[in-house]
Amino acid sequence: MTEHPTAVGGHTAQSSRERIDTSRAHTARIWNYWLGGKDNYEVDRAAGDEIRRLHPGIGEYARADRLFLGRAVRHLVTEAGIRQFLDIGTGLPTADNTHEVAQRAAADSRVVYVDNDPLVLAHARALLASTPQGRTDYLDEDLRDVDAILRHAARTLDFERPVALMLLGVVIFLGDEEDPYALVRRLMEALPPGSHLVLSHTVTSPAMPDVDEAVRFWNEHGTPRLTQRTPAEVARFFDGLELLEPGVVSCSRWRPETSGGAEPDEVAMFGGVARKR
Repeated sequence: MTEHPTAVGGHTAQSSRERIDTSRAHTARIWNYWLGGKDNYEVDRAAGDEIRRLHPGIGEYARADRLFLGRAVRHLVTEAGIRQFLDIGTGLPTADNTHEVAQRAAADSRVVYVDNDPLVLAHARALLASTPQGRTDYLDEDLRDVDAILRHAARTLDFERPVALMLLGVVIFLGDEEDPYALVRRLMEALPPGSHLVLSHTVTSPAMPDVDEAVRFWNEHGTPRLTQRTPAEVARFFDGLELLEPGVVSCSRWRPETSGGAEPDEVAMFGGVARKR
């Protein structure tokens, strides 16, 4: 499911099929294409191929972000004792979704997915499979509507107990004028001590000019619009929290599970995990 999430942008009471726009490339479907999925259209494949031409390493982002999700969830379940996850910006279901990783480690884990992409909604049943001991739910909500998310998530999650807030590749769809830092703070303020924030975000860097060119192409031809941020700006999302080692780094370098000590490649998708005291 990540890859790539949205959970931003208003929606109406139209049916899911009516809301799916096949005339313009969409980020969730492009990332699905890069991951080898089938839930995409020709317009998405064409845009994905052009972005990959501009930035050949872009396909590794999806894989790096997915592996980061798995490592972070396993750590939170096995080392931090987390049993509840609020995954906003779910994206299209793929392999090793949050509930699958969490419930393999602890069958009683509970997961609430949040997205407002109509194609994700059409596939939501794949996200609702759960162990008998655990539970999953899916909310068709916008990331900006914090109150609605928290109100509906409370049907499944106990906000008196720690929760892991998962924001993988989603706040990039919020412009600076929307103050995404305040939005993340509001979500974390609603969670009790011991809760964690897991966040990833593509970055802009002078060392990776082709990334910026690919983003410019996307903002001209795709939806929703992306806002790039520097590694330091991404790290600001964790202000006031206890950042776990190794900090905010390339997703491929967050506690990699590589054999032989090989250093994984750097990707322009940075992520981190932090604990609320």
